[in-house]
Amino acid sequence: MLHRPKLADGDAYAILSNPRRRETVETLLAAGETEFSLRDLSELVASREAGCAPAPRPHRASVYNALHQTHLPKLHALDIVDYDPNRKLIRPQPAARSLSRYLDTVACFGLSWDEYYRLLGIVSLCLVVGVLAGLPVVSAVDPLVVTSIALGLFALSTAYQLYNIPLSRWSLFK
Repeated sequence: MLHRPKLADGDAYAILSNPRRRETVETLLAAGETEFSLRDLSELVASREAGCAPAPRPHRASVYNALHQTHLPKLHALDIVDYDPNRKLIRPQPAARSLSRYLDTVACFGLSWDEYYRLLGIVSLCLVVGVLAGLPVVSAVDPLVVTSIALGLFALSTAYQLYNIPLSRWSLFK
C-alpha cells in the first residue's frame, strides 16, 4: 500500500466537505485506534446525524449503504482508514489524525474557538485601552482589574475547551 507522507489540504477539505464523511472521521477520531464493523460504525454515525439513539431504521440503512459504497472506499483510497469491504471492518490509519486540525470545534454562539479567542482578545484590549485613555464609562475601573478579568476569562475558556476534548483525542497532541 502506498503511504502518503502528508495529506494535502485539498484532499482534507474534499473529505470533510461531506457531512457524513465528516461525522465518520469525527467518530473514528473519538474512538482512537478501535476497529469497527461497518454495522457499528454506521449506527454511530446515523445516531449522531439523527440526534437520537438508535436512529430510525431507514436512516441507519441509508448510512450503512452510503458508507459501504461511497465514503469508506474514498477514505481508504486516501489512507485515512483501512477498509476491508469483504469483512466489512474499518480501522483508522495514522493519517486520520492529520484531519483533526481541520475539525474546528465550535464554541458558544456559533463561533469557532479561534473566533471566540480573537473576539475575547479584541474586547479585552479595547477595554484596557479605554480605561487607560480615561473613557467615561470604563475609566472608573482600575486597569489591573480589567486585565485580571480578561486573563481569567482566557484561562477559564481554555480550561473549558480542554476539558471538553474527548480523552481519546489527547493522543493527537503527543
